[in-house]
Parts: sequence; C-alpha cells; structure tokens
Amino acid sequence: MKNIFKVLILLLITISFSKAELLNPSSAITPKEVVKIQLSGLQQNDLEFKDSGIEQTWNFAHPNNKKVTGPLNNFKRMIKGASYQMMIDHLSHTITKVGGSNKSVQFEVIILDKNKIYHKFNWQVEKYTEEGSLKDCWLTTMVSSPIPLGSSI
Repeated sequence: MKNIFKVLILLLITISFSKAELLNPSSAITPKEVVKIQLSGLQQNDLEFKDSGIEQTWNFAHPNNKKVTGPLNNFKRMIKGASYQMMIDHLSHTITKVGGSNKSVQFEVIILDKNKIYHKFNWQVEKYTEEGSLKDCWLTTMVSSPIPLGSSI
C-alpha cells in the first residue's frame, strides 16, 4: 500500500511540473486564429512556462520559415532581439485582414507594447500543401520588421 501511495505522489509531482500543452497546427484553425494564437502567446510569454509564448509561436511557423530562422533557440534569440522584442508581453493587439486567397492570407497587425508605443507588422500565413501532419494547416510564412507608429500617450 505504501508503494502505491509513493507512486501516486511521484506521478502527481511529475504531472504538476510537466510543461502545459501548447496548441498545435490543425486544418480546423483559420488563418486569423493562427495569428491570434501566436500573438496571445507572445502577449503572455511566460504564462505556462518560460518562453511558452515564443514556443507557441514557433509551433505555427511554416517549415520554410523555420529553415530560415534556424532551430527554436535561434528563434527565441531573434524574438527577444531588438527587431521583435516589443512583441513580448505587449499590452494589446489588433489583427486586420488586408488580402488573401485560398492559399495565402495577409494581415495588418498593430501591437501596443509595454512602453505604450504602437508598432505595425505585415503578417502572412499560408496553407501548407505538402503531405504529412501539417497538410492543409495555416502557418506563418512572414512577419515584417516593425513599423513604429508612435506613443499612445
């Protein structure tokens, strides 16, 4: 009986310290939802665990994008770098569709960063067409450099 109790305690400890489940691409997720998932993760980057928001964003990056950015650790450094750090823990965001087709959709994203400065991004997602687990999933293929729009004050 004591052994069963010890196993249960160990199991509960293991579960409580394991990483929370991040969302993964699915053909049921719309292009705008992909962008929303990524931005919401970045808005609360350390909510589930350290850099969970960046990892969530990485999950929805197109494989061709991942080839350019390198492995996850490189992607984390890039997001935390000067070009994109304003996305981390930002205060709010808006997502507006500006164009698209059945294979590619473009959005204008405006972020209010934690310093109350607005930044605009062009964000593109594409439907993955190759065979495999990502087939027919919408994935991010491009995020522009930020365009500063000024202070909210």
